[in-house]
Amino acid sequence: MQTPAPSFAELLRVFGRIGLINFGGPAGQIALMHKTLVDEKQWIEEDAYLRALNFCHLLPGPEAQQLATYIGWKLHGLRGGLAAGLLFIIPGAVVVLGLSILYAYAADLSPVAAALLGVKAAVLAIVVEALLRIAKRALGTRLKQVIALTAFIALAVFSAPFPLVVLGAGLIGFVVAARRPDLLALKPGGAAAPAAPVRIRGVLLTISGWLALWAAPLALAFLWLGPDHVLVEVGVFFSKLAMVTFGGAYAVLSYMAQEAVSAHGWLKPAEMVDGLGLAETTPGPLILVTEYVGFLAGFRNPAPFTPLLAGTLAALMTLWVTFAPCFLWIFGFAPFIERLQHARRLQGALAAITAAVVGVIGNLTLWFALHVLFARFEPRGFGPLTLSLPAPASLDWRAVVLSLLAAVLLFRFRVGVIRTIGAVLVAGLAFYVVGPR
Repeated sequence: MQTPAPSFAELLRVFGRIGLINFGGPAGQIALMHKTLVDEKQWIEEDAYLRALNFCHLLPGPEAQQLATYIGWKLHGLRGGLAAGLLFIIPGAVVVLGLSILYAYAADLSPVAAALLGVKAAVLAIVVEALLRIAKRALGTRLKQVIALTAFIALAVFSAPFPLVVLGAGLIGFVVAARRPDLLALKPGGAAAPAAPVRIRGVLLTISGWLALWAAPLALAFLWLGPDHVLVEVGVFFSKLAMVTFGGAYAVLSYMAQEAVSAHGWLKPAEMVDGLGLAETTPGPLILVTEYVGFLAGFRNPAPFTPLLAGTLAALMTLWVTFAPCFLWIFGFAPFIERLQHARRLQGALAAITAAVVGVIGNLTLWFALHVLFARFEPRGFGPLTLSLPAPASLDWRAVVLSLLAAVLLFRFRVGVIRTIGAVLVAGLAFYVVGPR
C-alpha cells in the first residue's frame, strides 16, 4: 500500500542519507532505494518501482541515479527530481574531487604508489567479478552470446569504435524483436495499459530547455577560451560519452581510457586503473570516475589558470556534461513511461545492447589485466593487423600476487568491495615496507 507523498523536507532528508551511503554500484544502490522507498517509506509501489527501473534501463547513463531522479519527480515534480538526483551524486562527487586533488599531488610518492598498486590489483578482481555477474544475467540465449563475442572481438582485435558497437547491437535487437523475440528471450507482451495523455508541447519545451542548459557551460568555454582549450575538449568528449553510456560505467571505461590515454594524452593507462579504484571506494555512481579524468586533464593543461583551478573547472565541466543529460532524459521522457513499457522493439534493442555490453566489459577486463600486470608493451604484426602485446619480461610479480589475493577475498570469502580494496591496499604498502627501495 502506497502512503501519502512525503513533504519536500522529508524527501531531502531521505535522499540526502541515500546519497551518503549508496556504495556498492548500481545493484547495491537500486536495492538500497527499494528497501528505503518501497519497503520502509512506502512512497512508491512495487510495480511502479519496477516499471521505472525498466524505463531507466532504456536510457544512457547511470540507471540508479536516474531512478532516484524519476522517483523524486514522481513525488514532487521538477524540484523533487532535481533534489533526489543531485543528492544522489553530490557526496560522491565531492569525495572524488578531493581524492583527485590528492592523487595529482601525491601519486608519485613511493608509499602512495605502493598503495595504488594494491588498488589496481583489487580493481582487476572487481572487474572480473562484474563481468561474470553480468554475463550470467545477460547471456541467456545463443544470439546474445554471439552478440557478446562479436562485440569483444570487434573491440579487442579490430579496435572498432565503441559507439558503433553499441548502436550496431541495438539495431540488431530492434530488428530481431519484431520477427523472433524468442531469440532475445523477450517476454510476451500483454495488452497495453491505458496511459495518461501527454502534452507534447510541454515535453518539447522541457527537452529544448535542458539541451540549452547542457550546452551552456561548453558554449561559454568555447567563446572565452577558444576551441582548442582543454575545458572545451573535456566538455565535447564527455558530452559524446553521455550519449552512449548504455550498460553502466564498466561498459564505457575501455572506450574512455582509449580516448583519454591515446587520443588526448590526458593520463596514462595505469592512472586510468587508479581512477577506477578511487571511484569504487566512494558513494554515488561509478561513472564519477569521469570527474577524476577531467580533473587530471585540466590539472596537466592549466593555462591560463593555475593547475588546481584548471583541474577543478575541468572536473566541474565533466560532471555537468555527464549528468545534465540524465535529467534531460527523465524530465523529457518520463511522461511516456507507461507507453514505453509496451515498445517491443525498444526492449529488443536494449536486450541486444546489454549482451554487447558483456563483450565490452570483457575487453575492459583484458585491457585492465594487461596494464596492471605488465609494465611494457610491444607492437606485433599479424598480417594486416598490428596488436600491442605485453613484453613477458615486464611482468610485475607483486601485481600478480596482489591480484590473486583480491580474487580470493572476493570469490572465495565473499568479502565486500570496500574491504577487499582496503585489504589489498594494505598488502601493497607491506610490499613497500619489506621490499627493496
